[in-house]
Amino acid sequence: MPGRQQGFAQVLPVKGVDGFNRVAPVAGPTHVDATEGGVKVRRGARLWTVAVATFKSETYRFLRLAAPTDDQPAAGYIHLPRGVDLEWIRQLVAEQLVTVKTKRGFSKLEWQQLRERNEALDCRVYARAAAWIAGADRWPERKWRELEEQLVALETSSVSAVTPLAAAAPLAPVAPAAPVAPAAGRLRQAPRRGRRVFQSSYVS
Repeated sequence: MPGRQQGFAQVLPVKGVDGFNRVAPVAGPTHVDATEGGVKVRRGARLWTVAVATFKSETYRFLRLAAPTDDQPAAGYIHLPRGVDLEWIRQLVAEQLVTVKTKRGFSKLEWQQLRERNEALDCRVYARAAAWIAGADRWPERKWRELEEQLVALETSSVSAVTPLAAAAPLAPVAPAAPVAPAAGRLRQAPRRGRRVFQSSYVS
């Protein structure tokens, strides 16, 4: 199972649940049985439960923000990548929040799909949940600078390692090396502490 092989700080098994009546947008982890190599491992995975309705509401609220300027940055503003296609945009806004009646006659809010495919929205929701689990909502400015410096160092080393083909001497074939996980941006698993519940500052 990837979570056991890569470490639970890097791969997070998640399960989405509906409803807004959650104490926190992410709960857990809880230990569940897992299957690895055809063998069932008792309590072999740590499963996180994600209140997808909460993060969908946050996403749509951020999408309504005005574009930031140099003088007035907008916290939470979603920057779309250049060259993104129309299908990806449609998937990102593939749902709407509606009011429905329960069997007992009460009203409740519920996210409903407008089209069949909504993978872009799901990816955004679970990526946001991963950031919440990693503690990004509580990181100080110093932590963000450290991650930025890691990326700059990685880009610099990649550029310096490039040699023009005309000047490069032919090399003898060598066996491929084992894949190595990139170090830049890799989160270190913090030591375990007593259980604490945090509320995202972005969730209203």
